[in-house]
Amino acid sequence: MPKIKGQRIFKSKGLKFLLKVEDSNNPEDYRKYENLREQIWAFPEDHLAGTRNLLCENFLHEGSSLFIAAYKEDPMAGWIEDEKHLVGFAYGFVGVKDKNIAFTQQSNLWFYAQFLGVKDEWQGYGLGIAIKEFQRKIVRDWFGLDLIVCTYDPLTAVNAYRNVHYFGMRILEYRVAPYGEYGGRLNRLDVPSDRFFMGWDITKPFRRNKIKKDLIIPERIINLVEMIEVEGKDGPIRLEIIKEINFSPSINPVLVRIPTNFYRMLQATEVSQPEIRQIPIDWRLKTRELFLALLGQGYEVIDFIVDRKLSEPKCYYLFMKK
Repeated sequence: MPKIKGQRIFKSKGLKFLLKVEDSNNPEDYRKYENLREQIWAFPEDHLAGTRNLLCENFLHEGSSLFIAAYKEDPMAGWIEDEKHLVGFAYGFVGVKDKNIAFTQQSNLWFYAQFLGVKDEWQGYGLGIAIKEFQRKIVRDWFGLDLIVCTYDPLTAVNAYRNVHYFGMRILEYRVAPYGEYGGRLNRLDVPSDRFFMGWDITKPFRRNKIKKDLIIPERIINLVEMIEVEGKDGPIRLEIIKEINFSPSINPVLVRIPTNFYRMLQATEVSQPEIRQIPIDWRLKTRELFLALLGQGYEVIDFIVDRKLSEPKCYYLFMKK
């Protein structure tokens, strides 16, 4: 075991959570990660390896994978590191940038952060950010690496805020449906699984931009969005509809609006009416074309903005051509 503390206590809203690097040599201790992954994403066709293989993957054993568990403190018994008290986790592994160089040079290695999940009832406590910050420390201090990479759905505002605004990750690539048909609670088989491939330089602190209030003006918003009420899966719901798009803006910087809660949109529109079911598909296909166009024209995402001035928050990527 490296001579660095493999755990930390995270406090939020009067509660305590234990973030801990997994080091168990018992294969059954790894089953809780697959069970929690299934509980969060609910797509059994996509799963982690068997428990014996997960044990071997652990960098503290024979592999290059890092498992981080987040446990909630038991008010009566203190810290109990079992599946009942597991509220979140992160999993990732060492990979290579240039496949021709492969593992022959340390500078060619990066850490691929594949999974990070928190149970529904424990979201809103800042655990996602706390786990990522703990992961950054372990990857930097134990693995000796400078770059963490990951993917996320570019239409999910909660992930965009964390990855772009809070941590300052950079878009390395827009990937068109890299996971094929991907279902479950947070995806839909008929909505292509497009992802931003992100890079996070963990060698230096990130200074978040101070956004000027006068930046959010209609002239900078290059995709027209309307709010409409539809009959969703569980009743009436107001959703954003993407309309006209300016693929070649003459202004700099520009704003691209996305849904405030794409996960909710996916679930609410999973109905038989084709015009309602099509709403998130339109968002995916139209923003795919827009994101690829902007990146191809030399624009970069420099921030993610949540405008809370109105009763219904609005979410924007801030693109700038440098």
